[in-house]
Amino acid sequence: MFFDLIRRNSKRNRKENGIFFASLIVSVVAFYIILSLRNQDVIIFLQTMESDAVNRLLGLIPALYGFSLFILFFLIYFSSRYQFERRSHELGLYLMMGMRRSRLFWLLLAEDSLSNLISLLAGIPAAVFLSEIISLVTAKLVGLGIIGHRFTFSLSAVLITAAGFFLIKLLAFGILTIQFAGKEISLLLAGAREKEQQVPRPLAALLKLAAGILMIGAAYSLAIMGLSWSSLLYMGMTVLLGICGTFLVLYGFSALIEIILRRKKNSRGLKVFTFRQLQENVICRTNSLAVSSLLALLALCCFGFGFSSAWSAYSKSGHVIDYTFEGSREEVLSQTDKPPLSDYIEDVFEVRTGGLRDDIYPIETDQLLDAVSQQEASPEREILLNNLSQYFSPYLISLSGYNHILEISGETPLVLKDGEAAIYNGAEFTNPRLTEVLDKSLSLEPVIKINGKDCRLFGKSRRTNLVVDRLINISMGLIVTDDDFDRLMPEGSYSSYWNASLSKAVTEKSGLMQAITEVNSLLDKTGLNYESYLQNIGRQLFYLTASSYTTIYLALIFLIIANTVLGVQFLMQQKKTGRRYKTLINLGCDYESMCRSARTQIKWYFGIPLILAAVSSIFGIRSLFTGFLSPSMKGDLLELSVIAMAMIILLCVVEYFYIAAVMRLSDKHILELMQSTREE
Repeated sequence: MFFDLIRRNSKRNRKENGIFFASLIVSVVAFYIILSLRNQDVIIFLQTMESDAVNRLLGLIPALYGFSLFILFFLIYFSSRYQFERRSHELGLYLMMGMRRSRLFWLLLAEDSLSNLISLLAGIPAAVFLSEIISLVTAKLVGLGIIGHRFTFSLSAVLITAAGFFLIKLLAFGILTIQFAGKEISLLLAGAREKEQQVPRPLAALLKLAAGILMIGAAYSLAIMGLSWSSLLYMGMTVLLGICGTFLVLYGFSALIEIILRRKKNSRGLKVFTFRQLQENVICRTNSLAVSSLLALLALCCFGFGFSSAWSAYSKSGHVIDYTFEGSREEVLSQTDKPPLSDYIEDVFEVRTGGLRDDIYPIETDQLLDAVSQQEASPEREILLNNLSQYFSPYLISLSGYNHILEISGETPLVLKDGEAAIYNGAEFTNPRLTEVLDKSLSLEPVIKINGKDCRLFGKSRRTNLVVDRLINISMGLIVTDDDFDRLMPEGSYSSYWNASLSKAVTEKSGLMQAITEVNSLLDKTGLNYESYLQNIGRQLFYLTASSYTTIYLALIFLIIANTVLGVQFLMQQKKTGRRYKTLINLGCDYESMCRSARTQIKWYFGIPLILAAVSSIFGIRSLFTGFLSPSMKGDLLELSVIAMAMIILLCVVEYFYIAAVMRLSDKHILELMQSTREE
């Protein structure tokens, strides 16, 4: 009998509080995925190249997990408290019928433990399946291939997830049990009583609303201008202004509801009742609304920034060349033109480059400086003028080799005549705004003099990499014809780099990363000095993985907690004010009208903090771009902003489905009230 009661009560609790139960399952899935990150194909691959960075990332996972458990505890506490209050009358009846308090404690603990076990049993298989899908998809996207993939199951991740999950559940259950243990049976039978709330004065509420808007505006102004990232003091001011502003805006929102009420004073139906209920909900739960709004803001910012920056880093990886060799023509070709390397490598070509010594070939840049001076005044123009006037001793790059790189990358080759040159700007030294000023200056076709001979600068600056990885770093170079290169750079004064690409048939068969790994093992036996695309993609993959996994994980946790807190708090308040709905039923109000009223309350109750979070996230993501993007990525702000906005819209769609689920629970509660009223 006792065990049947546990089973029935546990099943009923999961059914009546399905949103909370589903949130727990999603949390279990998120916990397992982040804890089993070391089993992902991308991480295993990165550990062979960026082991120190990957180990630091994996070292942060326990901190992320602990932080997630900390904030998830409050979600479980509030949701469990709602369940206790909802069952207050039932628990009082158990005691009235002679059940000892100790036996009641074990009953509730067993019910909770059974629900926890079912959450884990439902969440772990889904987490393992989803983890494998993520591993396969990311491996395919980055070119690792799926040939070497093996199914993995992390027992340690399961055990740590279960241990942390049960720990915070037991802690929340223990605190609530202590609170309810001392209550008299009469209080339990009476249930939760609604508290009287004093409506703030409209003028004071409007002042709070205006002050909150100003504070939020000041916070995002500091962040977008970059001041917040300049010192810890400014960052603290920004965070404090943002948090206080959010609380003040929600404290002052009751004034807007009061204005709406005055306009609806003569309205028919339940419109006045609806907004009075909403006004009381906002006043009672202002702190919860503010915290939920901040959590939703964090979720939107993490998801928007993490996804957009990761997508940009992946889509603009700049992959053109697979290998670069150093050495003489005979040394390189003697190894790459014979099996087994010849089965993998094709299209080996030379790129010549060397530093132009200004003491032998002085350079005059007067016309170039004049062209830059004609541009609109800006900090970038002054930086460019300073760089060109104080030090301009560029590297020379042979045209034939660079054109070969452009052909491989799908770009149009340069056409230069003797006495013409194109400026090369190293990608790592590229500042988008400075490059814009330089390109506008080059459109005037200025002429520089090299050892007294005119050299006209042609077209825009070029940024396609000369070699793979960071074998050489050139901040400023001149691409010149081969004849001019031979004249200015005699034999022995320049360096030759031999670029090579892998056969498309090989990369399509086993994936780019697998093919490069195989070729590396063959090259290590030849003694050739080489650099591969792995060095470059390794760093990019690490940043992409670190930003996408951690930010999306945190966004998911924040969103779960924000939504569940809002849903549970509304349902708790609706339960406490159940007598009002019973009064409406006795007055003849129909089911559809009360459901419409409750649905309107839910839309406003969720909409107020979530709209505030959505609007703030636009500025929040923009401020994150200011603080964290590299100079080269800041030139893509428009594209990144569009991607981030798409992610915000996607999460808003998810919010719609969540709100719809809360509406269905509200409708069910009203139906139960009508049925109980009729029975009475």
